[in-house]
Formats: sequence, C-alpha cells, structure tokens
Amino acid sequence: MNVDLTINTALARRILTGFIRSEISRIGLSRAVVGLSGGVDSALVCFLAAEALGPEHVLAVRMPYRTSSSESLEHAQLVIEATGVQSLTVDITPLVEPYFERFPEMDHRRRGNMMARARMMILYDQSAAFGGLVVGTGNKTEILLGYSTLYGDSAYAINPIGDLYKTQVWQLSEAVGVPEVIVRKAPTADLWVGQTDEQELGFTYREADQVLYLLVDQRYTPEECVEAGFSPALVEAVVKRMQRNHFKRLMPPIAKLSNRTIGYDFLYLRDWGT
Repeated sequence: MNVDLTINTALARRILTGFIRSEISRIGLSRAVVGLSGGVDSALVCFLAAEALGPEHVLAVRMPYRTSSSESLEHAQLVIEATGVQSLTVDITPLVEPYFERFPEMDHRRRGNMMARARMMILYDQSAAFGGLVVGTGNKTEILLGYSTLYGDSAYAINPIGDLYKTQVWQLSEAVGVPEVIVRKAPTADLWVGQTDEQELGFTYREADQVLYLLVDQRYTPEECVEAGFSPALVEAVVKRMQRNHFKRLMPPIAKLSNRTIGYDFLYLRDWGT
C-alpha cells in the first residue's frame, strides 16, 4: 500500500505564516528566535518565520559543538543568506565540556541530551535578549516517535511544522525555496560524528510516515497496517516508539486533589478568560 502524503504547499505556506504571525502578535511581540541547525526542519521554519514577520524580526542562532559537522554550519549560513534574517553563533563546547569531563562514562545519548538542553537554554536567553518568541522546529514524525530531547529541542513557545510529517516538510521546503542541498541531505541531529536519524531509528522517515499516517490520521490498528502491506517488524517498531515516548507529548501529570485540576478540568481557553 502506498499512502499519498502530498500536501497543497501554497495553502500550507499561507496557513503556517499566518499562524506564526498571529501567535506571536497575540502576546504583544513581533519577533522570533529559531535554532538553526543546518537541517531541513529548522531551515523551513526560518524561511516561514522570515516571510511571516520580516527577516529583520527573526534571529537565527547557530549552536555548534566542537565535533559538529562544518557542513551544518555552512548549510545554516545558506539559510541565513537566503532569508536575510539576523544571526548569532554560540559555541556550546565551553558550556557542556566541563560536565562531560566530570562524567567521562557518559554515552552518546546522555551527551546528546545535554547538548540539546544547553542549546535550548541559549535560545531562551536569546529570546529574552532579542525580545522574540522561541519557535520550534520539530515535525509530526519526530513528535509521534518521541525522537527529541525533553526540555531540549522539544521545548518551544510555538511550533509551525508540528503537524507536518517529515515527507511533507521536504515538500514544503522545496516550495518555499530552501536550498536543495539541505532538502536532499540525510537527516541528522549532528550529535556525534557520523550520526544519522534513520540509522538510529532503524527505519526511514518515508517508511515511518506511511505507517504513522494510517495509525494516527486514519485510525488504523497495527493489525490493519500489516494487512495493508506493511511489515510486522516496521509496524511494531513504530508503535513501540509511539507508546514508549507518549510522556514527551504531555505536560507533566499533576496529582488530582481539587475539583478543578490543571490538565484535567482546567483545560480550555475560556477557563482563563480568553
């Protein structure tokens, strides 16, 4: 079975730029801060934010570590030049290296999480300095699979691409003019030398998107996905990741004691007068 995930890019572009503009202006701001990694997701968000707010109102922050690929910095620079946004480069090595030296037994995952959280600290500090809202760069595939660091790259004020699967991010990126070299390269968080997302996940984004669309958007059961022609191993791997990482998609649960508990009964915009 081949699931068609084609989107109307012109409509999506109009909706997402409008979303950025309205969500930032509704709290009295006019600026945005974007962590620019050199990958396609952050590149797309930077293009959308520049279009929505004007490039002078967007700050793109590059945050390399000493082992980061030079290609990531170069690709981020292509986005900065193409959009005309303001930019800042902050090397996180002096921030995280003392901690790594204190715990030399840290594996790739722990070190990667530490770097992701250090980057988010920088983004929120620059948010205060620049007077802009931190705009997230995580796509729907990553959110559903939990392929992110809690309070790291999953921390942001708004997210314009969180309802786009990775394959749809590629489509929209081409439509808005993200440089082709960025759209076509293998996705990587660049957390260690040679790391790629798909190698770490154990399946490709295109495979995952097909299954996720059926499970989430079409409400298929895992068994129905297998009946549709997807391998049991792929379906099981996707479902297990969704289940295991569900906590990342929720606010931390609060123990209920009163009649109106935040997250249970106190839920809606009307509850605080909006």
